[in-house]
Amino acid sequence: MSGKPKLHYFNGRGRMETIRWLLAAAGVEFEECFVEAKDDLVKLQKGGSLLFQQVPMVEIDGMKMVQSRAIANYIAAKYNLYGKDLKERALIDMYVEGMTDLNELIMGHTFQPAEKKEQHFATIVDRATNRYFPVFEKVLKDHGQDFLVGNQFSRADVQLLETILAAEECKPDILVKFPLLQRFKARTSNIPTIKQFLQPGSQRKPRLQEKDVKRVMEIFH
Repeated sequence: MSGKPKLHYFNGRGRMETIRWLLAAAGVEFEECFVEAKDDLVKLQKGGSLLFQQVPMVEIDGMKMVQSRAIANYIAAKYNLYGKDLKERALIDMYVEGMTDLNELIMGHTFQPAEKKEQHFATIVDRATNRYFPVFEKVLKDHGQDFLVGNQFSRADVQLLETILAAEECKPDILVKFPLLQRFKARTSNIPTIKQFLQPGSQRKPRLQEKDVKRVMEIFH
């Protein structure tokens, strides 16, 4: 049996993408077992692998872990991406929760009905540029270090880069007023493990397209 973590999810970003990012940033190879049809999900559910009948699910260290935040917390702690003490962990958690809120808003855009897409897009841009990115710009300015917490690379940095790139897919100039975030993006994108994950052919998933929505809905509903 392979010692690599095995990720069970559909072949797309969704709530597994952050987990892929964290493993890749830690330099950990992983396998993927794609849920490609409703029957695949039902098989996992009936087999007792899904504690709450939902994916994502990650097989790691003899466990079948569910709930994306719990999985990400475990990976971050295991691979030294979770700060050096309780206070640093609290900061990382706060920052990550904000990133997750924005990221989920971005992920939901493809699923919006046509008549709501324009308003939803405006909400994404407004929240990114007026609520979330100013926070991280200020953190970097006040902190004066290369990374968000302590002076050590952490899951907060990984997830901020993930969120920045997702936001730029919506609006390429979204960082125009945030010079420190622009430098942060350039710096973290060049960390060797992340640089590799950003190359074509990696296990990073492309942005979900309109044509994929029907397939995803058929699996999960």
